[in-house]
Amino acid sequence: MRLLATITVVLVTVSGCGLFRSEPGAPEITNDFLAKLASGDVQGAAGLTDNPTEAKDTLEKFRGALKPEALTGKVDQLRKNGETASEASVTLDWDLGKNRRWTYPAKFDVRQEGDTWKVHWSSSVVHPKLAPQQTVRLTELKPDPAPVLDRDGTPLLAPERVVSVLVVAKEAGDVGAVAKTLAEALNPFDKAITQQSITEGVGKTPEGQAYQVAALRDPDYQTVKPRIYELPGVRFTSQTSLLAPSRTFGSQVLPAVRKLVENDIAGNAGFRVATVDAQGSEVDELHSKAAEPAKAVNTALSRAIQTAAEDAVEPVTQPTMLVAIQPSTGDILAVAQNDPADAQGALALTGQFPPGSTMKAVSALAAIGSGKVTADTPLPCPGKTTIAGRRIVPNSGEFDKGTIPLRSAFAFSCNTTFAQLAVDMPAGLLTDSALSLGLGVDFDVPGLTTITGSVPPAADVVERAEDAFGQGKVLASPFGMALVSASIAKGSMPVPQLVRGKETKADKQPTPPTAAVLDPVRQMMREVVDYGTAPQLKPYGDVRGKTGTAQFGDGVHSHGWFMGYRGDVAFATLVLSGETSTPAVDVAARFLKAVP
Repeated sequence: MRLLATITVVLVTVSGCGLFRSEPGAPEITNDFLAKLASGDVQGAAGLTDNPTEAKDTLEKFRGALKPEALTGKVDQLRKNGETASEASVTLDWDLGKNRRWTYPAKFDVRQEGDTWKVHWSSSVVHPKLAPQQTVRLTELKPDPAPVLDRDGTPLLAPERVVSVLVVAKEAGDVGAVAKTLAEALNPFDKAITQQSITEGVGKTPEGQAYQVAALRDPDYQTVKPRIYELPGVRFTSQTSLLAPSRTFGSQVLPAVRKLVENDIAGNAGFRVATVDAQGSEVDELHSKAAEPAKAVNTALSRAIQTAAEDAVEPVTQPTMLVAIQPSTGDILAVAQNDPADAQGALALTGQFPPGSTMKAVSALAAIGSGKVTADTPLPCPGKTTIAGRRIVPNSGEFDKGTIPLRSAFAFSCNTTFAQLAVDMPAGLLTDSALSLGLGVDFDVPGLTTITGSVPPAADVVERAEDAFGQGKVLASPFGMALVSASIAKGSMPVPQLVRGKETKADKQPTPPTAAVLDPVRQMMREVVDYGTAPQLKPYGDVRGKTGTAQFGDGVHSHGWFMGYRGDVAFATLVLSGETSTPAVDVAARFLKAVP
């Protein structure tokens, strides 16, 4: 007897007759038929029936509709009906992939014709409710994706109905006229949609296929539907997608979050099997398993703070960025860029720029930590100074403050003071001080690529002097300077976090500065706002920070920086080609005014 591992035969009783031995031939045919059906040998299975042509056609369509990964057939009972017939009771268990199983009982007769036993063919052999000329249809039931929430449970990405607008050239007639009407209706949602872009897209689409012009949120679609719905050749499809509050909201962080958690938020799809007639119309539902929605994913982001950050950077014409981090936890609260910055990539997270005078927070930490000065030590702040007889270092506009305490040199942003302080520092002191605040640490933040910056040791005294006020070879990203500010606020480097349950790894955990060193720097950052270079921020509470202007290229133009913190929100702003720190401080002011 030929048996597969997936086929089970049992001895059964004939009703009213007690135990019997199955008639030679019927068990073998039953098992062989199920084995061939399970292996996908449709022709072989059909050949064991008394109507091979019809059986082959039905089985091919049935298996073709289901596309099973595996099928198990089990013989539950073989009941003899006279000398030349038996009735087989079987269980068919279809593995349809993606954790989808469909199991049901079926019955068929096995009859003897002369010396040969055959499965008596009927469409009900494959399923009890399958009628002649019918097949089945498998439909996946996808759950709506689970939302991605911010730290307060507010949706950052939420399921929304999206309508795709499609054009089929052969049905459109005058494609140019249709494209013109579509462009006029859709361009307000996407400036890239023009009559030319549509006609070119349609022209490049293979004949008979549809060209997708746009994908619109349902509310947007409803506003233009009266203008485009009746256009010839224009079709519409819809689906549920996970969308941010607006097209540009969280442009440098939410797409990465979506990609990271797409499996977590997808849920488990259900499925439905139904019979359909020759015209493809549904007749009867055979099986249904509901989809199982996934649980929402929580992030460290704050929608309110992200909104405040985006509103703060949006008015600036130059590329502008803002990153906010919670010092106590390391939670990344916001990553915002305006359109000009977005056009250049993820500058907020990976851009490398000279940090300008924001670096003086690191230099002050190094100088005070060396024990050679305190915040009250009187130091010269001339309009310009010469380092090692080779490099003339000026203050902005060559302002001259005479001899003032270090705290005042910090508040007024004296380049000359900090350049001279660096002359007597060991080559690696700035590197170590920067590292203690996270600048130079490499993080593996799940979902994001980040670069904090680089502060290489400087054996050359001129290079070290330039590094001390953020020129030289030091580089930082807004993310890196936000981390520096968060480390100063906390007292040690917080490890940045983005998605709950997906922990960030750091390549090192630096030794934090002592409170005796940090406290003076914190107070000096307050004096920057009280009477120094950022008085615009005085109305917004206990703000502590440092401005920065950093020359780049040929030195004719400068970037503008501000980094600081208020309470448990640390942040950094950068305006490329801002020329002074004022635009960056103005961004900070708008941000702080809006932050809860």
